[in-house]
Amino acid sequence: MDRKHILILGGAGFIGSNLADHCLQDGRAVWVLDNMSRPGVERNLRWLRERHGERLRIDVADTRDLFAVRRAVRDASEVFHFAAQVAVTHSLHSPFHDFDVNARGTLHVLEALRELETPPPLVFTSTREVYGGLKGLELAVRGRRYTPMDDHTLAHGISEACPLDFESPYGCSKGAADQYVLDYARTFGLPTVVFRMSCIYGPRQSGTEDQAWVAHLLQRALDDEPLTFYGDGMQVRDLLYVEDLVRAFRSAQQAMPRIQGRAFNIGGGPGQTVSLLELLALIQRRIGREPRVAFEDWRAGDPRYYVSDTRAFTRATGWMPRVGVVEGVARLGHWLEAQRAGRTRQAVGREETLDAADSPP
Repeated sequence: MDRKHILILGGAGFIGSNLADHCLQDGRAVWVLDNMSRPGVERNLRWLRERHGERLRIDVADTRDLFAVRRAVRDASEVFHFAAQVAVTHSLHSPFHDFDVNARGTLHVLEALRELETPPPLVFTSTREVYGGLKGLELAVRGRRYTPMDDHTLAHGISEACPLDFESPYGCSKGAADQYVLDYARTFGLPTVVFRMSCIYGPRQSGTEDQAWVAHLLQRALDDEPLTFYGDGMQVRDLLYVEDLVRAFRSAQQAMPRIQGRAFNIGGGPGQTVSLLELLALIQRRIGREPRVAFEDWRAGDPRYYVSDTRAFTRATGWMPRVGVVEGVARLGHWLEAQRAGRTRQAVGREETLDAADSPP
């Protein structure tokens, strides 16, 4: 491996593996540090290894291990920090673990960088959750979605000027990490940037009700399983296809140090929005039948409307999303269908092998 590598903390996950593939295709050496705790990450690393071979280094370690983090950052040319506990529900059950991973783990990364004579630039992924439930936002119902009554918010979304309002232990731990990353730029001069991300979706995503819900709903519909909507289904989010996010990461690194010490809201913006009911219609067209849907009570801290105002990052770098919601959902559906077909072929192959073994000589 080249001495100078791109380091992706949490690089075996959905976002990390997509970024790693992009960097490796560019001929860069990549070091992935991941504790392999999430289901499906082994498949992502196997996919990367088959495509790129020894230019990929895999370190099974945790950001809570300061020695491992120091070792990984030592010869890095760029650092991307995605390693996190990502579920609000888990943070409610295990707030100590949530804090350790999200806050303490991030502080380890920052301290390891601060120890270096020339620290590499860091892009850290935060979350829209730092803005809380946006309780003061007045909404109206139009069609199958909630819509802001304020024309400026309707046209542009939620900007970085929105007051921080952490809700849930997850919001607190990610918010604390977010603020530490910004302060280490301000206090110690580290080249850092924060992405407060909205809903990211695309290939290599394994979704749940708490996280990566686009993939989760589409996968359940493909498997003819019932979907659960919390609330009335008219809540709106902006979606960003992972390919566009990867371009944003690269743009941020290239713009250092001009944009260091800043936080940016990153998502699809007002042009790439969808309500759950509208997504349901897209899924129905995709699979050719109406999925079964159950409605449950609203979940605490779940805003009726959140759309990212991405104009600050666009002004700073020129980046803009390219993949629309209809195209992106179709691409994700195609990938999920291919994965499903592959699992079916493997299962049939195993059955044929067993049948052959049981046949009389």
